[in-house]
Amino acid sequence: MIITKKALPRRTFLRGVGTTLALPLLDAMVPSMTAQAATPANPVRRLGFVYVGMGSSIKHWTPPVEGKLTALSPSLSPLRPFVDQLTVLTNMELKNAYPGTHATANASFLSAATAKWTESTDYHLGITADQVAAKQLGQDTLLPSLELAMDLLTVVGQCDNGYACVYQNNLSWSSPTTPLPYEANPRIVFERLFGEGGSVADRQAALRRKASLLDWVNEDIARLRNKLGAADRTKVSQYLDTVREVERRIQKAETEAANSTLPALDRPAGVPADYGDHARLMFDLQVLALQGDVTRVITFQLAREVSQRTYPEIGVPDAHHATSHHGNNLEKLEKLAKINAYHVSLFAYFLDKLKSTRDGDGSLLDHSALLYGSGIGNPNVHDHVNMPILVVGGAGNLKGGRHIKYAEPKPLANVHLTLLDKVGVHLDAFADSSGKVEELL
Repeated sequence: MIITKKALPRRTFLRGVGTTLALPLLDAMVPSMTAQAATPANPVRRLGFVYVGMGSSIKHWTPPVEGKLTALSPSLSPLRPFVDQLTVLTNMELKNAYPGTHATANASFLSAATAKWTESTDYHLGITADQVAAKQLGQDTLLPSLELAMDLLTVVGQCDNGYACVYQNNLSWSSPTTPLPYEANPRIVFERLFGEGGSVADRQAALRRKASLLDWVNEDIARLRNKLGAADRTKVSQYLDTVREVERRIQKAETEAANSTLPALDRPAGVPADYGDHARLMFDLQVLALQGDVTRVITFQLAREVSQRTYPEIGVPDAHHATSHHGNNLEKLEKLAKINAYHVSLFAYFLDKLKSTRDGDGSLLDHSALLYGSGIGNPNVHDHVNMPILVVGGAGNLKGGRHIKYAEPKPLANVHLTLLDKVGVHLDAFADSSGKVEELL
């Protein structure tokens, strides 16, 4: 990389053998930008989706008051620090997810489309909202989008009431016949973000020949710092410290996994044994991806449908799926609410990281639009109405601080259409949308 006395271009990279490290938006980059390009006053906008399977205990989820969000429910209490940028939407529906299955819930969440009933390879769905955004927002990034998960579900054939496993395995579809597989291994995600050229094996070998990815770009780092002001040097140092810390945690998890005698279940090899540690690491990787503008569109399956995962760390030793079929049993509903709150607390960790990461004249959270939710409402009956749905962020002056409760069900596609608009992807309609969510505009 050559650095001159001119302002740095927005797409500035530090390079080493087998590595490419994109930089966050720096003050030194602003003068080189055109009026149409991203600047602190006209920031890059990001779009993210976090999926949690098997609905919620809606009683514990729904805020007690409509309108201004003055009080949060027990399941949403971890989001208190972000209430000004939080909107809870009650009575959203996925009509095209019926007849009511885990597979169709997962498949319809981002597509709002009907999954073809088939056990074979003639599956058919619809393009998902994240991929609609990626076609436009991904033109200027290394990765058009990033698809992540916590578990690897790689089974094929029939998984749910005659529906092919592909519907349950994938959230993102770039076309009605092209599902995009997700990645759950932090090491592989790290190498996707910071690798350059060659096969996966080549990049892994290059990275592991030295203690850290940053060792490969030390010369570029030194030259860059000599050209930056104090504020930019601090920002770069903080960014690089985060990269190194994430890499250290990945290496630690790999070492612990190699020495562990515990069964891996659905957990990919080489990831943290603790679910919370794994989730936080995956969220940290997402922050780095957004901060370095490696991608502007991310989907993350935080908890998959039909998960048999248990949560003894929060006092729920029962499997998530079995707990979700609560039969209106109060004890099971309380346990389901604990699981819901735990997942929300991990999402709150992500929001805190975004809020504390400077981006132009605000934070990454200020310039992002995030949708968190499930494709199932009441998991006991597998319905797709009154689903747990919330929106967070400030991209495009996205409004927050509200609990919107509709008297009649509204299409979830309305939320997708609205968030696409907020990040600069303007459509007249999406799937079965009936209009935008006016309260978010």
